[in-house]
Amino acid sequence: MSYEEYWTRLYKTGDELNSLFHLYWTEYSSFTDWQFWVVVILLAGPVFLLFYTVDRSRIFELFFFGYTVHLLWTYVDVPLERYGYFVHPYFIHPIFPYSLNMTAAVLPVSFLLLYQWCTKRKKNFYLHAVLMSLAFSFLFAPLKRYAGLVELRKGMNYFYVFLVDLGVVFISYIFTRLLKGVYERNR
Repeated sequence: MSYEEYWTRLYKTGDELNSLFHLYWTEYSSFTDWQFWVVVILLAGPVFLLFYTVDRSRIFELFFFGYTVHLLWTYVDVPLERYGYFVHPYFIHPIFPYSLNMTAAVLPVSFLLLYQWCTKRKKNFYLHAVLMSLAFSFLFAPLKRYAGLVELRKGMNYFYVFLVDLGVVFISYIFTRLLKGVYERNR
């Protein structure tokens, strides 16, 4: 197959796949389904909570941390979803990443508020992040799986979710502390 033939086939298959996802969403994951509204609440709820609880005097530091958690989790989740390891069968809309409610709201906001609390009270962030990751991986993820909101396939398990969560949060913490250190040195 030539270069052009590959791309023609990829475009055609991509269009067919997008159409299939849209049909699936309309049938099983749209406004008339309770799962859709759970996803909406998991997307909007943390954002409203953040609006009322964020320390506005540290907003850039805190939002940098939360944004880094969001980006890293999304970059990890997209291939896990694409290759069928970590599947979210209910989503806001097919044009968005399917786990948008988790990677853009629940996880970043939760860890952002944990970071805010630990740094304000001089608590060990690593210890508390491990505890929160344990809760997300071994309590919240199984609850979502029981409700049919997530599927673990091809050997993916809660321990791997825990490791990914820790990796994302620790890298985000290190990036944020490095950026904060650079900012304070140049003040």
